[in-house]
Amino acid sequence: MARLQPVDTAWLKTLYDRCINMDENKADSVAWYAGFIAREAARLKYDKGDVLSSRLHGISQDLKGNYDSALVYYLQSLDAARKLHSLRYEMSALNDLGYVYVNSKQPEKAKEAYLQSARLAVAAGASGHSLISSYVNLGGIYNILRQHDSALVFLEKGLAIAIESHDEDGIHSIYNNIGNVYYRKRNFEKALPYFQRNYQYHLLLSDSGSIWLDQLNLADDFLQTKKYDSAFFYAQRALALAQSMKARSKEADSYAILAQVYSGKGDYKGAYESELKHYSIDSSLINEATNRTMANLQERFNAKQREQENRLLMARVQQAVLQQRIVTYLAIAAGVIALLIGVSLYQKRQANRKLKQQNDLIRRQNEKLAELNYEKNSLISIVSHDLGSPFSAIKMWCQVLEAGDDPLTDEQQKALERIQSATQKGETLIRTILDVEKAETNKHVVQLENFNLSLFVENLVDDFRPSATGKNIHLHCETPGSHVYLVSDKALVARICENLVSNALKYTPPGKNVWISVADGQDAVNIKVKDEGVGIEPSELPHLFSRYSNISSRPTGGEASTGLGLSIVKRIVQELNGSVFCESEPGKGSLFTIVLGK
Repeated sequence: MARLQPVDTAWLKTLYDRCINMDENKADSVAWYAGFIAREAARLKYDKGDVLSSRLHGISQDLKGNYDSALVYYLQSLDAARKLHSLRYEMSALNDLGYVYVNSKQPEKAKEAYLQSARLAVAAGASGHSLISSYVNLGGIYNILRQHDSALVFLEKGLAIAIESHDEDGIHSIYNNIGNVYYRKRNFEKALPYFQRNYQYHLLLSDSGSIWLDQLNLADDFLQTKKYDSAFFYAQRALALAQSMKARSKEADSYAILAQVYSGKGDYKGAYESELKHYSIDSSLINEATNRTMANLQERFNAKQREQENRLLMARVQQAVLQQRIVTYLAIAAGVIALLIGVSLYQKRQANRKLKQQNDLIRRQNEKLAELNYEKNSLISIVSHDLGSPFSAIKMWCQVLEAGDDPLTDEQQKALERIQSATQKGETLIRTILDVEKAETNKHVVQLENFNLSLFVENLVDDFRPSATGKNIHLHCETPGSHVYLVSDKALVARICENLVSNALKYTPPGKNVWISVADGQDAVNIKVKDEGVGIEPSELPHLFSRYSNISSRPTGGEASTGLGLSIVKRIVQELNGSVFCESEPGKGSLFTIVLGK
C-alpha cells in the first residue's frame, strides 16, 4: 500500500517572511498575500495559516495608518498563536501590539505588551535576536515615558547580548536607542558618539532609510549644542537624501530640523522658508489621508443628511424653474405679435420645452449632488489645513524659545511645557473632529475587550424579562455549560442583541415564546434570537436590513416601528467584521443568527 507523501507548506512560510519586510507602498499587496495564505493554508490543512494571515492583515492596516483595524488583526494573531502554543508567534504578536499602541499614543499599553513579550522570551530561555528585540522595545517605550534610567537598564542588557552574539544590526539598533535616551536626558555630548557610530555603520551598508535617520539625529544633536555649522551640514544631507528617495514625510521632517538650524544661526528668512515647506508637505500628506477617508463618505450618509440635502436641492430647482418662467414671460411680451399668429405652434413648442425642462431638472439633480459632495470635501480639507497651521506655528516657536541662548527659569520652562501640551491637545481635537469614519456608529470608538458572552447574554435577558412578562411572553435563555469568551466591543454587541430581542418581543403575540441562545464554534460564536411571532413574507426578506424597510408585518401590541432597527444591527455587525442572517415563515416566527469572529 502506497504511503501518503507529506504536504509541502514551507513555501507558504517563505512567502510570509517576504511580506513582513514590505514597506508602505506595498500595503495592498501585503493584504492580498494575507488572503492568499489563508486560502492555501485551509486547502493544505496548514495549522499556522490563521496566525500568519492575521498578522499580515494587521501589518497591511498598520502600514496604511489604520491602527484600529490593525489592532483587531493583531489580537486575532495573538489568539491564534496561543492556541498553537507557539511562543515565537505569541512574542511577535505582542511586539506588534506594542508598536500599534505606541503609534496610537497609548504608551502604558505598549509597555505592558512589551513586558509580556520579554517575560516569555526569558521564561523560554530565548537568546539572540528575539531577546535583543524585546529589550530594545522596552528601552524605547520607557524612553517615551521619560523613565530614562529604566530605559538604559534594558538597553544595556540588550547590548551585552548583542555584543556576545556578534549581532551587528542589534548593536547599532541599541546604539540608536541609547543615543535617544541621552538626548532626552539633554546630555547631548554623550548622545553624539552613539549617533556617529550608527552613521558610519549604515554608510557601509548603503541603507538609505537608516542613513537619513542618522543624519537627522546628528543634525538635531549638534543643534542642541549650538554647533550650527555641523547641524546645517547634516540637515542639508538629510534633506537631499529624502528628496532622492522621494519620501515626502522624510522631506517634511528634514525641513523642520533645517528651520530650527536657520533660526539658531539667526537666519530667520531661511527658517521661515524652511518652515513653510515643512508645513506645506505635512498638510499635503494629511489632506491625502483625509481625501482617502472622504472617498467612502457618500455611501455612509445617514437618512437625515440625505433628506436635508434633497430639500436644499429641490429649493434650488424651484428657483431655477421660477427664473425660467420669468425668461419665458419676457419672451412672450417681446413676441406678442408672433404669438397671435402661431398660437398652436407655440403650444406645441411649450409642451416640448416643459419636457426638456424635466430632463434638465433630472440632470441638475445629479450635478448638484456631486457639487454638494465636492463642496463638503473641500470644506473639511480647508478646515484641516487652516486649523492645523496655527497650532504648528505655535509648536515651532516653542522649539525656538526652548533652543534659545538664554536659559529659561523654572516658571518659564513650566509655562512653555503647558503651551506645548495645550497645542498637542488642540491638534488631537482637530483630528477627532475630522474623524468622520466613526460618525456612522454615533462617533463610538471601537473598544475591544475579552468578556464572558454567556454571562453577558444571561444578564441581557434578565433586563428584558419585565417587558416579556408584561406582554405574557415566555422568554428563554440557552447558553453552553462552559463559559464562552469573545474579544469584541461589549457596548456594540449589546446594541445588536437589544435590537433583536426588542423586535422579537414586539412581533410576538401574547402567550408565545422567545428564545435567545449562544453557541461556541472553533473560530466564531453564534448568537440566535428565535420567536413564534407573525413572521416575514419571503418576498420581503431581501429588503429586511435596508433603512426604513417597509414590510407588511406589524407589531402585535401596537408598538411603534421606524424600520431602522435591523439596518442598525447590520451596520454594527459589519463594523465588528461579522455577519447576520434571517430565516422566517409567515405565521410561524423568525430566527435571526449573528456570527462574530473570536
